[in-house]
Amino acid sequence: MPRSNRPRGRKPGQDEEEALDLARVTQGWRRTEVRRGFAWNVQPVSPIQAVKVYICPGCGLEIEPGVAHLVTWRADGLMGDAADIAARRHWHTHCWRIS
Repeated sequence: MPRSNRPRGRKPGQDEEEALDLARVTQGWRRTEVRRGFAWNVQPVSPIQAVKVYICPGCGLEIEPGVAHLVTWRADGLMGDAADIAARRHWHTHCWRIS
């Protein structure tokens, strides 16, 4: 009898659930914080995800590739979500905490 290569024991739709979980993990744990009277979206960037050099607005120093940091953008901007995301900034975690 020929062998079946079809996976067994998986429930229908399980692949979709795994894909959603993976997307959530790779996007990070975005949260909303209030600083100086404004709401900010704050999303951590893991060392693996940090692949470019950015300038931290808190200290003016470079955030090197491979360094965990935060990305922030206004959550309550007047110009809309697209403008807020375009104006996002990368911060050292420490610099964001003390700002």
